[in-house]
Amino acid sequence: MKTLFTVLFLGASVAFAQGALAAGQATPDEAKAMAIRAADYLKANGPEKAWAAFNAAGGDFHDRDLYVTAQGNNCDILAHGASPALIGKSLCSLKDVDGKAFVKEFSDVKDQAWIDYKWQNPSSKAVEPKTAYVVRVGDYVVAVGAYK
Repeated sequence: MKTLFTVLFLGASVAFAQGALAAGQATPDEAKAMAIRAADYLKANGPEKAWAAFNAAGGDFHDRDLYVTAQGNNCDILAHGASPALIGKSLCSLKDVDGKAFVKEFSDVKDQAWIDYKWQNPSSKAVEPKTAYVVRVGDYVVAVGAYK
């Protein structure tokens, strides 16, 4: 099951990023800004409207290779800007190539934090360092990641 999620996640990330990469790769600072903007949007508009906005392809929460993910405390994916197939799935057991359970770490964030992990970069096809800025909003966390 974990392998299926990994394949779906990687496939969707590669497909989403192909067009985005033509315009350049986003920076960690841009990821942080989008994560904070997403958290503010969630606070102001509530979960249903926020999840729809985060999932909308080409919407306000997509910029090149940046997109928002949102999850509950149990790692259930509630919104995923690159892979809607992951919505409703629990990814607590998903690990990077070094065995780091980074999605679980997202859920453990109490306020705001950077979480570093390694993931396949769609442009280079190589596993590279990536960082996500994670913001807690009540029972949810929103995250936006960028390659370093």
